[in-house]
Amino acid sequence: MDILHRGAEAILFLENGNMVKRRLKKGYRIPQLDTRIRKQRTKREASLLTKAKRLGINVPTVFDVQGDDIIMEFIRGKRIKEFLRTARKKERAEACEKIGAAAAALHEAGIMHGDLTTSNMLLSKGELMLIDFGLARTSSRVEDHAVDLILLFEALKAGHYPILKEVWGGVLKAYKRNYSNASSILRQCKSIEKRRRYKN
Repeated sequence: MDILHRGAEAILFLENGNMVKRRLKKGYRIPQLDTRIRKQRTKREASLLTKAKRLGINVPTVFDVQGDDIIMEFIRGKRIKEFLRTARKKERAEACEKIGAAAAALHEAGIMHGDLTTSNMLLSKGELMLIDFGLARTSSRVEDHAVDLILLFEALKAGHYPILKEVWGGVLKAYKRNYSNASSILRQCKSIEKRRRYKN
Protein backbone atom coordinates (compact mmCIF):
# COMPACT_ATOMS: atom_id res chain seq x y z
CA MET A 1 0.00 0.00 0.00
CA ASP A 2 1.49 3.31 -1.14
CA ILE A 3 0.09 5.74 1.46
CA LEU A 4 -0.21 9.32 0.22
CA HIS A 5 -1.71 10.88 3.33
CA ARG A 6 -2.87 9.79 6.76
CA GLY A 7 -5.38 11.99 8.55
CA ALA A 8 -7.55 11.71 11.63
CA GLU A 9 -10.56 10.45 9.67
CA ALA A 10 -9.09 8.61 6.68
CA ILE A 11 -6.03 7.47 4.78
CA LEU A 12 -5.34 8.03 1.10
CA PHE A 13 -3.36 5.49 -0.86
CA LEU A 14 -2.66 4.41 -4.42
CA GLU A 15 -3.96 1.12 -5.76
CA ASN A 16 -3.81 0.07 -9.41
CA GLY A 17 -3.17 3.65 -10.46
CA ASN A 18 -6.25 4.98 -8.67
CA MET A 19 -6.52 6.83 -5.38
CA VAL A 20 -8.41 5.16 -2.57
CA LYS A 21 -9.81 7.06 0.39
CA ARG A 22 -10.49 4.74 3.31
CA ARG A 23 -12.28 5.95 6.42
CA LEU A 24 -10.72 4.72 9.63
CA LYS A 25 -12.50 2.84 12.39
CA LYS A 26 -13.02 4.75 15.63
CA GLY A 27 -12.47 2.65 18.73
CA TYR A 28 -14.31 5.08 20.99
CA ARG A 29 -17.60 4.51 19.13
CA ILE A 30 -19.94 1.55 19.47
CA PRO A 31 -18.88 -0.77 16.59
CA GLN A 32 -22.32 -0.91 14.95
CA LEU A 33 -22.67 2.88 15.16
CA ASP A 34 -19.14 3.40 13.87
CA THR A 35 -19.81 1.16 10.86
CA ARG A 36 -23.02 3.03 10.04
CA ILE A 37 -21.40 6.47 10.37
CA ARG A 38 -18.44 5.54 8.18
CA LYS A 39 -20.64 4.08 5.47
CA GLN A 40 -23.00 7.07 5.51
CA ARG A 41 -20.15 9.59 5.28
CA THR A 42 -18.40 7.62 2.56
CA LYS A 43 -21.59 7.39 0.53
CA ARG A 44 -22.35 11.09 1.01
CA GLU A 45 -18.86 12.18 -0.03
CA ALA A 46 -18.91 10.01 -3.15
CA SER A 47 -22.39 11.27 -4.05
CA LEU A 48 -21.39 14.94 -3.74
CA LEU A 49 -18.22 14.41 -5.76
CA THR A 50 -20.29 12.75 -8.47
CA LYS A 51 -22.85 15.56 -8.42
CA ALA A 52 -20.13 18.21 -8.68
CA LYS A 53 -18.46 16.37 -11.53
CA ARG A 54 -21.76 16.05 -13.39
CA LEU A 55 -22.26 19.81 -13.12
CA GLY A 56 -18.87 20.52 -14.64
CA ILE A 57 -16.95 21.32 -11.45
CA ASN A 58 -13.36 20.10 -11.49
CA VAL A 59 -13.17 17.29 -8.93
CA PRO A 60 -11.71 13.76 -9.03
CA THR A 61 -13.87 11.22 -10.86
CA VAL A 62 -15.37 8.60 -8.56
CA PHE A 63 -15.06 5.11 -10.03
CA ASP A 64 -16.53 3.00 -7.25
CA VAL A 65 -17.55 2.86 -3.60
CA GLN A 66 -16.75 -0.29 -1.63
CA GLY A 67 -17.73 -0.21 2.03
CA ASP A 68 -15.55 2.47 3.63
CA ASP A 69 -13.50 3.03 0.46
CA ILE A 70 -13.96 5.55 -2.32
CA ILE A 71 -12.00 4.57 -5.43
CA MET A 72 -11.34 7.69 -7.47
CA GLU A 73 -9.13 9.34 -10.02
CA PHE A 74 -5.62 10.18 -8.83
CA ILE A 75 -4.93 13.82 -9.64
CA ARG A 76 -1.34 14.93 -10.10
CA GLY A 77 -0.88 18.58 -9.33
CA LYS A 78 0.46 21.27 -7.04
CA ARG A 79 -1.48 22.45 -4.04
CA ILE A 80 -2.64 26.03 -4.36
CA LYS A 81 -1.18 26.64 -0.91
CA GLU A 82 2.33 26.08 -2.29
CA PHE A 83 1.64 27.53 -5.72
CA LEU A 84 0.65 30.98 -4.42
CA ARG A 85 3.89 31.24 -2.46
CA THR A 86 6.11 31.07 -5.54
CA ALA A 87 3.88 32.22 -8.41
CA ARG A 88 4.34 35.50 -10.22
CA LYS A 89 1.65 38.17 -9.86
CA LYS A 90 -0.03 37.31 -13.17
CA GLU A 91 -0.08 33.61 -12.28
CA ARG A 92 -1.56 34.42 -8.87
CA ALA A 93 -4.28 36.50 -10.49
CA GLU A 94 -5.19 33.62 -12.81
CA ALA A 95 -5.25 31.17 -9.90
CA CYS A 96 -7.47 33.47 -7.82
CA GLU A 97 -9.88 33.78 -10.74
CA LYS A 98 -10.13 29.98 -10.80
CA ILE A 99 -10.57 29.75 -7.01
CA GLY A 100 -13.42 32.26 -6.97
CA ALA A 101 -15.13 30.64 -9.95
CA ALA A 102 -14.82 27.17 -8.39
CA ALA A 103 -16.29 28.32 -5.07
CA ALA A 104 -19.13 30.04 -6.93
CA ALA A 105 -19.90 26.92 -9.00
CA LEU A 106 -19.95 24.78 -5.87
CA HIS A 107 -22.36 27.10 -4.07
CA GLU A 108 -24.53 27.56 -7.15
CA ALA A 109 -24.87 23.77 -7.16
CA GLY A 110 -26.07 23.80 -3.55
CA ILE A 111 -22.95 22.23 -2.09
CA MET A 112 -21.05 23.36 1.01
CA HIS A 113 -17.48 22.09 0.90
CA GLY A 114 -16.92 22.35 4.64
CA ASP A 115 -13.13 22.66 4.36
CA LEU A 116 -12.62 25.11 1.53
CA THR A 117 -8.92 25.89 2.00
CA THR A 118 -5.93 26.24 -0.31
CA SER A 119 -4.76 22.84 0.94
CA ASN A 120 -7.81 21.25 -0.68
CA MET A 121 -7.22 22.77 -4.11
CA LEU A 122 -4.83 21.48 -6.73
CA LEU A 123 -3.55 23.11 -9.88
CA SER A 124 -3.37 20.33 -12.46
CA LYS A 125 -2.61 20.92 -16.14
CA GLY A 126 -3.72 24.52 -15.80
CA GLU A 127 -7.04 23.62 -14.17
CA LEU A 128 -8.04 24.10 -10.54
CA MET A 129 -9.29 20.91 -8.89
CA LEU A 130 -11.29 20.82 -5.65
CA ILE A 131 -10.49 17.82 -3.46
CA ASP A 132 -11.43 16.30 -0.09
CA PHE A 133 -15.21 16.46 0.22
CA GLY A 134 -15.11 14.64 3.57
CA LEU A 135 -16.95 17.46 5.35
CA ALA A 136 -19.10 18.50 2.40
CA ARG A 137 -22.87 18.43 2.44
CA THR A 138 -25.82 19.55 0.38
CA SER A 139 -26.79 23.04 1.43
CA SER A 140 -28.16 26.20 -0.11
CA ARG A 141 -28.12 28.06 3.22
CA VAL A 142 -26.50 31.47 3.06
CA GLU A 143 -24.83 30.81 6.42
CA ASP A 144 -23.13 27.63 5.18
CA HIS A 145 -21.79 29.24 2.05
CA ALA A 146 -20.53 32.17 4.10
CA VAL A 147 -18.70 29.77 6.42
CA ASP A 148 -16.98 28.25 3.36
CA LEU A 149 -15.74 31.69 2.31
CA ILE A 150 -14.58 32.58 5.82
CA LEU A 151 -12.57 29.35 5.98
CA LEU A 152 -10.97 30.22 2.66
CA PHE A 153 -10.17 33.74 3.84
CA GLU A 154 -8.59 32.41 7.04
CA ALA A 155 -6.48 29.95 5.04
CA LEU A 156 -5.24 32.75 2.78
CA LYS A 157 -4.59 34.97 5.78
CA ALA A 158 -2.59 32.28 7.57
CA GLY A 159 -0.55 31.13 4.59
CA HIS A 160 -0.27 34.22 2.38
CA TYR A 161 -0.62 37.29 4.59
CA PRO A 162 1.80 39.52 2.62
CA ILE A 163 -0.37 39.16 -0.50
CA LEU A 164 -3.72 38.70 1.28
CA LYS A 165 -5.36 41.87 -0.06
CA GLU A 166 -4.35 41.01 -3.63
CA VAL A 167 -5.39 37.36 -3.65
CA TRP A 168 -8.59 37.77 -1.63
CA GLY A 169 -9.67 40.63 -3.86
CA GLY A 170 -9.15 38.44 -6.92
CA VAL A 171 -11.08 35.55 -5.40
CA LEU A 172 -14.04 37.75 -4.43
CA LYS A 173 -14.16 39.44 -7.82
CA ALA A 174 -14.51 36.07 -9.56
CA TYR A 175 -16.93 34.75 -6.94
CA LYS A 176 -19.27 37.72 -7.36
CA ARG A 177 -19.12 37.50 -11.12
CA ASN A 178 -19.99 33.79 -11.17
CA TYR A 179 -22.57 33.41 -8.38
CA SER A 180 -25.98 35.07 -8.52
CA ASN A 181 -26.38 35.06 -4.72
CA ALA A 182 -22.88 36.32 -3.92
CA SER A 183 -24.00 39.62 -2.39
CA SER A 184 -26.12 37.79 0.23
CA ILE A 185 -23.24 35.47 1.06
CA LEU A 186 -20.80 38.33 1.53
CA ARG A 187 -23.23 40.20 3.77
CA GLN A 188 -23.54 37.08 5.88
CA CYS A 189 -19.74 36.83 6.11
CA LYS A 190 -19.70 40.30 7.66
CA SER A 191 -22.49 39.32 10.05
CA ILE A 192 -20.58 36.23 11.19
CA GLU A 193 -17.42 38.28 11.74
CA LYS A 194 -19.37 40.78 13.85
CA ARG A 195 -20.74 37.93 16.01
CA ARG A 196 -17.21 36.61 16.49
CA ARG A 197 -15.89 40.00 17.61
CA TYR A 198 -18.81 40.41 19.99
CA LYS A 199 -18.11 37.03 21.63
CA ASN A 200 -14.45 37.90 22.05
